[in-house]
Amino acid sequence: MSYFRELPNISAVSQLPGKTRSDERILIKNFFKRAILRTDVDKAITAYDFRVIKEGERPDIIANKVYDDPELDWVVLITNNITNIRNQWPLSNNDLHNYMLEKYGSEAALSDVHHYETIELRDEFNRTVLESGLEVDADFTFTYTPLNGTQQTISAAGPVSNYTYETLENDAKRVIRILKPEFLGALLSDMRSIMKYNTSSQFLDRSTKVTYNPKEFGV
Repeated sequence: MSYFRELPNISAVSQLPGKTRSDERILIKNFFKRAILRTDVDKAITAYDFRVIKEGERPDIIANKVYDDPELDWVVLITNNITNIRNQWPLSNNDLHNYMLEKYGSEAALSDVHHYETIELRDEFNRTVLESGLEVDADFTFTYTPLNGTQQTISAAGPVSNYTYETLENDAKRVIRILKPEFLGALLSDMRSIMKYNTSSQFLDRSTKVTYNPKEFGV
């Protein structure tokens, strides 16, 4: 089921060169219509499996593996609220490396410090008194009092390189949720319903609406 084939049409005034009449129209797809997950399905934990995107996997490859249909790649995307695959889908290792070189300018710059983060600190009972991964200044210190009662202040900031930062950001995109096949039918049915137009002044039929043409009224 191709997503774009299901999109409804707009009968718009033609702006193409060579048109013969001012009221000449063409059919275009309404890209402003967008399929969404039904709220009860979207909130149901049991409706999904989680998957780690492997190196080189695209949405159509995953759709073919899960639903036996590569044209259902849009199901993978809307399930994860992905609207811009360029920015929201993980890059391959090679593309990621090229992206980092373009962003930071050189191989050497990949080792430069991007920011500093807290280092995990535990007390004598193995309890976490400072969690790791919090972005802080380079001179960040942490003061605590251990069991012996002697207050201690330690440097608790560790550097994160440009390379590490970009790699972690890319890896975070690899974990996606997959709508289980048994819920697919409901989604496709809802999608077809959403794509139908309701009656209005622009209504032509359930799959087509007409845009306003000012020239028809002498404007």
